[in-house]
Formats: sequence, C-alpha cells, structure tokens
Amino acid sequence: MQAPKEREREAVNSTVPSFTDFLANKPLYYKEIDHSRIFAAYKKLKPHLKHPQTVHIVGTNGKGSTGRIIAYLAHKSGYKTGHFSSPHIMKFNERIWINGADVQDAALQTAHARLFGILGKTVCENLSYFEYTTLLALVIFENLDLIVLEAGLGGEHDATNICDKALSVITPIGIDHQAFLGDTVEEIASTKIRSIQKRVLLSPQPFKEVVDVAQKIVKQKGAELFLNQDMRIDDRLIKLKEIAKQKAWGNYLIDNALVSLQALDILSISYNVDDLKSLELFGRFYLWRENVRIDVGHNPLAASVIEKALNKKTVLIYNSLNDKNYEEVLRVLKPKVKRVEIIPIYSERAAGLEQIERALKKMGLEYTYFNGKINKEENYLVFGSFHVVEAFLKKMDKNKYVSK
Repeated sequence: MQAPKEREREAVNSTVPSFTDFLANKPLYYKEIDHSRIFAAYKKLKPHLKHPQTVHIVGTNGKGSTGRIIAYLAHKSGYKTGHFSSPHIMKFNERIWINGADVQDAALQTAHARLFGILGKTVCENLSYFEYTTLLALVIFENLDLIVLEAGLGGEHDATNICDKALSVITPIGIDHQAFLGDTVEEIASTKIRSIQKRVLLSPQPFKEVVDVAQKIVKQKGAELFLNQDMRIDDRLIKLKEIAKQKAWGNYLIDNALVSLQALDILSISYNVDDLKSLELFGRFYLWRENVRIDVGHNPLAASVIEKALNKKTVLIYNSLNDKNYEEVLRVLKPKVKRVEIIPIYSERAAGLEQIERALKKMGLEYTYFNGKINKEENYLVFGSFHVVEAFLKKMDKNKYVSK
C-alpha cells in the first residue's frame, strides 16, 4: 500500500506537463516584464529550498567565461558546484551546469515537477521563460556548496537577483540592450550594479564612468568594493599565461581568468590554476577547428576585444539581431576582416539580410553568403550572437565539415 506522500507525489506528477512541452509554450522575448513577479514567486519557493553560497555575475561582456572559470576551479577543488548561464547554443541543458557537466533531462523533469508542485500551475505559467528557468536552476542546485548565477540582460531587476549573494562580480560594462537598460553607460551601469549586496568585485572596465557609478552605489549600500588588481608575478600568473598560450586564448580571456581567481580568493576557496588546462570555454573565442574560431559575442565591446585578439586577416561569418549596433560591430572588426560571409539565422529578432548588406556596403567590406564550405587555406571567425554560432554548427554538422 502506498504511503500518503507517495500518493501525493504521483497525483502532482500526473498533472504536470513535460518540461520540454512546458518550456516550448513560453515566449522567449517580452516587450515589457513585470519585475515584481519573479520576486513574489521566489518568496513562495524560498521556504521549501536550501540555498548554497552564491556568486552573482553581472555585466555586458565576459559573464559566461568568468562564471565558468569560477565554477570549474571550485568544482575541481572538491566543491559541489553549479553554474547557471544563458542563452544556450544547441540545447537547453547547457544553461545548467552541475559538477562538471550539463544537467541531464531526467533531472530537469524532476525539478520541474517539484517547482510546479510548490508554485502551482498559475504562477508557473505566468513566469517568463528566463524567470522560470532561473527558479528551476535553484531547485536543481539546492544541495551544492557553491553556485554561480549569470544575470540575463540586466541586474537590479534581473531574475537572478532574487537571492542573497556572497559576492557580486561586475564584468566589463558597455552599451547594449538600451531599450531595457538605458541609453548611456552610466544608466546601464547603475541598473546592473544596483544588484550588489555586501561584497562586489569590479573587473577592469573600458569606461571610467562605470567605476564612478560602482563607487557611488557601494557607498550608498555600505558594501565592500574590490577592484581587480594585476596579480603580482607568482606561480599562478606564470601558469595562467602558459595555459592561455597553449589554449590560444585572447588577452581578454586572461583578464576574465584573473578576475575569476580573485573572486575565489575573496571567497577563501582554494584552487589549482593547472586545472584550467582541461577547461573548454565553448563559444568563447573557441578554436573549433585549426583555422576556425567561434565566439558568441554580439556587441561593439565584444567586437573590440576580439579584434585585438585576432592576429591574422580573417573571413568573418556573420549575422546579427536587429537590436544590435551591427554597423559599429563591423566597423570595429574591419581592420582584421578579409571578407564577410553572411549566414542566415532563424530568430524573430534577426536583422533583415538587406540591412546587413547595406551596412557591409557602407563599411566597404566585400561580402558573399556562407555556403557551408571552409577553405583550409584561410582563417575564419564565426561571430554575431548565439544564433549565429548555432546556425553555423548546424550547417557544418549537416555538411560534415566540407573543406575545399
């Protein structure tokens, strides 16, 4: 005979839609979001949940690599660790990394059933795609020692800002998502940095205004500010630079790694820099083939660090979302671009192909359309967004990497 709790669980599970179907019915983008909704949902969930020590990653660029390095080194040092990031390239599971691997489908369904049972059908259905999956990650992560939460597009009102943080890490901030965050660097920085609590680590910033905003908000909140300082020349820095050379990382990835090491130092979490040898930062200036790099960057700030990292004239496989300053991105990359090959992407937010062509003509860049073939005598960069990288990988898988 079944115990009452088992019967109750079965009753709940029988009314819960599959996670895949449930998520597929949620729109990815919203023109307006009720910022109070996620906080109300978390208030209802919190009494049912254990919450590990949390690092919150906020910024415009570098969030994914910085967060993954923190999580990876802590994991390799014996900490049970999770990393929540977004968006994904090929499969949703990429967003929830736990103890060295992407979450399994079964764990997603189990956490979904639990979350659905606690919050109820109405609350779950009203939450946005990102809000719901943030809470789902917290359910999956509850028995870990350390979790790293990467903010979506904001900070103060972002779904990842619902919980207490042991440390906030502010990665480089620039102009992006102006419709949601503001038109100036100061406005965007304020929106992001107001998410801090007691301790904040500020990475090297391309705009002095960000440092000024951070110092002002830290003073208002009575928080402790750590500025990322160059590490003294010791074994850790020597090893990091050796590893970066082996992995062909650009200087900006070395900067992100230095920030990550300092974050772990602040949290008093031990680590071994040598563990970075086995870390794969897929989609972050990633050497996919000997002559092909893929990068999910999509704004002028990302383009500027990539341009510095490229040391050869490169064929740019490119497209953009319509809310990005693609003309400026192309202008920044132009000194290292041999020609552009446009790759169609499938998103309601994609820029029109004629708009991309117009921008390329204005920049004086030679272009054609990507035909799925890679010339082994040339170097390539796939850049423009997660959608661009996804479209490229799907096409190459279909073509089975046809060289010419």
